[in-house]
Order: sequence, then C-alpha cells, then structure tokens
Amino acid sequence: MSEITEKDMKKKIKDKISKIDKDEIDVPEGLMYSSFDSILPSDKKETETKPETDETEVRKKDDEVIGMPQIKVVEETGSEIETRVVGVEEKESIVEAEREIEETPVEMDTVEIPVSEDTSSGGEKILDSVEKEIVEIKDVEKIRLPEFVEEKKVEEEKIEKEAIESIEKAKEKKSVLTGKKEKKAKKKDKKKKKKKIKPIFEPYNPEEHGELIEYSPPPGWEIIDEYWIKEHYSKVFIIHNEQHHDERYVVVEPKLNPFEIEVYYELKAILKDELENIEIEEGQLKETVLKEQVDMLIKDIGISLTPQSYYKILYYLIRDIVHYERITTLMEDKLLEDISCNGYNIPIFVFHRNYTNLETNLVFDDQSELDAFVISLAQRCGKHISIADPMIDATMPDGSRIQMTLGREVTDHGSTFTIRKFREEPVTPVDLVAWKTFSAEEMAYLWLCIENKKSLIFAGGTASGKTTSMNAISLFIPRRAKIVTIEDTREIMLPHENWIPAVTRDAFHGDKSSIDMYDLLKAALRQRPEFIIVGEVRGIEALTLFQAMSTGHTTYSTLHADTISGVIHRLENPPISVPRAMIEALDIISIQAQTFVGKKRVRRNMEISEIVGLDPYSKMLRTTTVFQWDPVRDVHKVIGASKTLEDIRKSRGWTVKQLQKELERRKQIIEFMVEHNIRDFKSVANIIHAYQSNPERILEKMEIRIT
Repeated sequence: MSEITEKDMKKKIKDKISKIDKDEIDVPEGLMYSSFDSILPSDKKETETKPETDETEVRKKDDEVIGMPQIKVVEETGSEIETRVVGVEEKESIVEAEREIEETPVEMDTVEIPVSEDTSSGGEKILDSVEKEIVEIKDVEKIRLPEFVEEKKVEEEKIEKEAIESIEKAKEKKSVLTGKKEKKAKKKDKKKKKKKIKPIFEPYNPEEHGELIEYSPPPGWEIIDEYWIKEHYSKVFIIHNEQHHDERYVVVEPKLNPFEIEVYYELKAILKDELENIEIEEGQLKETVLKEQVDMLIKDIGISLTPQSYYKILYYLIRDIVHYERITTLMEDKLLEDISCNGYNIPIFVFHRNYTNLETNLVFDDQSELDAFVISLAQRCGKHISIADPMIDATMPDGSRIQMTLGREVTDHGSTFTIRKFREEPVTPVDLVAWKTFSAEEMAYLWLCIENKKSLIFAGGTASGKTTSMNAISLFIPRRAKIVTIEDTREIMLPHENWIPAVTRDAFHGDKSSIDMYDLLKAALRQRPEFIIVGEVRGIEALTLFQAMSTGHTTYSTLHADTISGVIHRLENPPISVPRAMIEALDIISIQAQTFVGKKRVRRNMEISEIVGLDPYSKMLRTTTVFQWDPVRDVHKVIGASKTLEDIRKSRGWTVKQLQKELERRKQIIEFMVEHNIRDFKSVANIIHAYQSNPERILEKMEIRIT
C-alpha cells in the first residue's frame, strides 16, 4: 500500500486553485479566495524547521480527545476491508489540512480516504470534496434567485400571445372566413378519431328516415320566429295572435305512439337500476354511456324497432335521465333568461331576450308529478327540500340560480320554481359596450379606476343587470391580485387564479351553525385580499364592507336602489345603518335600469356618480355626476368633472395630458374589440391583462397611435 505524501497533496490543491484563477472553473460572485487559501497546509519549509514542542504533543492529544476528525485510510484487500492509522508525518500534514478545512463553512465530521494503487488517490478525494463544495455553493446562489420570475415571464408571454392571436383573427376574419371554417372542420375531425362502437342503426337522416317533428299553429295564430334547439329533435316556435295582441313560446318535440311509450317506460325502469352500477370515466359523455346501455338492452331483450322509433325513444331517455326532463329545451335555449313555474295546471312562463315575457305550451297537469320534479331538482342541486323545510335557494349544475317551494305550505297553487339562467360564456365589458349598456368612454373610465383600486357599487332595480355588469368589469382587476368573492348563490365568474369564491351555507336540521355573508366577510378580511366582491349588500354585512373600504381594501357590490340619493338613503338607514362618515370611503356609484328604446326593452347605465366628500358645514354627502344617459338620442354623455380621475392622476404622477392619453388608449382598445367582434371571455381577458403588462405591444398590434 502506497503512502500519501504532503508534496503530492499540495500540488493537486494548488493546480485546482490555479484553474479557478484562470477562469477554467466558474466561481460564484462574492466567493472569497481566502476560503480556498485556508484549505492549503502550511509551507513545507516551515513544517520541517519547526521543532515539535511539548505544546504540539498536547495539542495532538487534545485533538484526539475532543473529537478532531480522525483521518482513516481504508484499504481494500480482496473481500475484506482493513483499516489502519496512517504514519506520523502523513497524519500530521493531513490533520493540518483538515483543521484548515474545518475553519471554512464546509462541515466535515469524518473523512475516509480509500487507497487504491494510485499513489495520489487520497489527495484526489480531498480535491473532490473541495470541488463538490464549489458546485454546492453555485447551486445555492442559483436557488437564491427568485424561481418564479422565469415562470411568470413565460406565463405573461403566453397570455400576450393569445391576446395577439385574438386580435389577428379578428382583423383577418372577413378575408379568410371560408378557410377558417375548413380548418375548424378538420380540427373537429381529428378530435372525433376515437374508438367507435357499432350502433344499432345508421345515423339519423331525415331524408331517409323521415321527419321526427311536425307543427302547425292553431287557428288565428301565425309563426313569427322559429329556431332549432337540438336539430331534428326539438324546435321552438314563436307564434303571434293579431286579435289578442299576444305571443307564445311553443316547444315542439317528437310524438310517441302507444307502443313507443310502452318501450320507453320499460327501458327507463331498467336503466335506472343499471346506471347505478356504472362508473363514468373522465372525459366520457353521459349521453354516450346511456346510448351504449340502451343499445345493449334492446339487443338483449330483442325489441324490434324502426330507426325512427329508436331515435325518438333515445331522445326522450337522454332528455329525462341525463337532462331536465320536460324543461330541457328551455334550459338549452340561450335566448331565455328566466323560467317560471307558478304551480300545477298553470303554463310555464319564460323571459325571452327578444320577446320579453312569454307563455309556453308546457304544463305540469298533476300536483304529485310537479312535487316529484321539484324534489328531483333540489337533489340535482345538492339540496334537501321537504314539507318541514319547503323553501330553498340553490345553484343548478350548470350554474343557474333556482328558487323552489314545495307543496301548498307556502304557495297556494302548489310547488313552484323560478330559474335565473346562467350564461355559459360570461358577459364581458365588450358585450356591454356593444349592447349600448355602457359607452366606450364609460368603460375606459371604469377600467382605469378599477386598475387603480377605486371602490364601486352597482345599484338598480330587479333584473337591471347589476351583477352582470359587476362580473364584466371585474375583468379589469390586475391578473395577479388576490380576490375574495362572497355570494348567497354562485354567479360571479372570473379568469383570475388568485381568487377565493365563498358561498353562504344554511344551518343543518337541529344545528345553528349557519354561515351567512357577515361571517364570510369577517373571514375574508383575515385572508388579506386586495379586492373584495360581495354579491349584494342588504344587512349588517354592509357595515363590515365599508369598514373594509376604510382600511384600504377595494370592494365591489350591488344594491337595490334606483337613484344616487336612494343608494345613500338605503345605506344610512336600517337594516344597513352605515354611518355617513364611512360612506365617504366609497368612490363610485353606477345606477342601472331596464328601460325602453322605442318599443324595445333594454338595459342601460343611467348615470355614474362619485362621492366627493362630506360637507364640513352641513354634514351632507356631496356627489358629482360624471356620465349620464340621454334617453332621446340613446347615448351616454360626460356632464361633470371627475374627482376620482384627478386622484389617480396625482397618485400616478401624470400630467393632465398623460391622463387624457391613457383614457383615449383604453377607449380605442375597447372600440377595436367591439368593431372586430372580439367578445369571447378568454380573449377579452387576455387582451386586458396583456395591455397591463405590455401596453405598447397591444397598441402596436391594434395599430392604435395617439399623440
């Protein structure tokens, strides 16, 4: 076995340091060479001439006793491993090196140096440990850098890219419309490439199998509008009677003959048991699973059906098991806002976007049938309704709001339900401008105010669009801001990831632990949100909301009131009772209403006003109206100066010209999206957030130049 000489070890270490000096090995910035110098043992001449005194011997003994790392040389001899202590000279030089290593940040308790045939292997082990420490220090320096910076940059680039794609698609829409359709069709074909199950019949073809539905209006009525809800299976007709000046909403579906009705009920009874034992895989459609089961049952039972009968029965099975039974067509009609059932033997009424309130041809004839339907709706919503608790509010699986009553306990005509339909695609600020609910100037004003954390209340009557507008302008909230929303039933939809949606909860039977909006608002203040959005304030939670405003939280909410004075009156008086001095923390009030433009019912923002402050002499709240709707010309006009914009200008250090330029930029961005029909929720959100991070890039793509 060869010995490790002091000379060899020093040479190896010096070679390593010389490489570092020549920049052959990267050294993290701030790492001192003294750390490496301290690793070197003392010069050989000094070691040779220095006599070994009693003090040195004592020190050696103390090192062994106190726990100085004992350097052992491990020698491999065949299958056995022998350990021996190295020679005195060898040990002294290595111990000196180890003592110097200990004084550096490197922590070493025991160093074992396996010796092989290579005479310098012991020194190489020490060098390897030095090199390892260098690598570790470099890694630590890298870790100290904020790791999320790169991820954030990638995410911002992705959002900006999607925003620019939306702009480019809109600009080229007219010239490449046909090509787009072809591309979309190809993409759809790719998606459909899945494992196919052989059906009983070929796909339905009206020319081959015949029409499934037919309709002619009653005498004295004429069809003024019609459209498919589910092509070939369900269609809506709007009919008009000139004599009674009345309009009706007629749902037409396939008619079953007695044999088909019998088969339908037989299959439905079997399927209810069969489907309980089936697990639906992720991404698998319920309709597909049901159709497979229907096909299997028809084959097993041996029922003989024509293609037309098969498709009619299949339609009703899917409608009643997967969807909402007889109101399925109403739920799938995107032109409906509300659906109202006022009892049994009373037609269901709907609110149509184009024809307002309409009576339908759908009726629940039997009281027990209506009761069973209301109970099933409650179960679909995850709620319980009974004679003991006959009235509930809930959210349906598609997000729609529903209010239900059971039996004659609280409603004399029997069970009732009212559904306020949820839009699958939330309304955007661009939609509100396109519908003339707001002007582009108003929306640019709100955009700048929201970005600069100004609090806002939307007020108006029932169905005036308060919550819809609040949801739309919430897209202007910066993408990374923390948001907490508080609602009775879920309505607000945001694209933000840093968002906590909170919903109230009723107490369980025999339990007093209900969670109301006041409880949620108190909890929200402990979650350190930048923005708090409350569905509607109507009680003591309003006081907490205004306390949050006063402590620096930006808040948005809705309130039932028709005028600015009405808003202040409701806030100041019971049951809300907010002190007048606290109302001063509110910045903006927006009043909305349902009104008429000609014969058409529309929603309009009537005015946007600001709370200027509290008059020191009269103690009255001073307000100023910034925008107001002109009902004669159906336009929104600027009629007053804005204190809020002046506050923003001062806080941002802008000149008046810079403020006007910023407002004009945002106005033109909104007008561009309206003109090019960029109204998709995700696209609008991406453009808004991309502008917040890189405004020049978005303005360049939209070719907006403001001097």
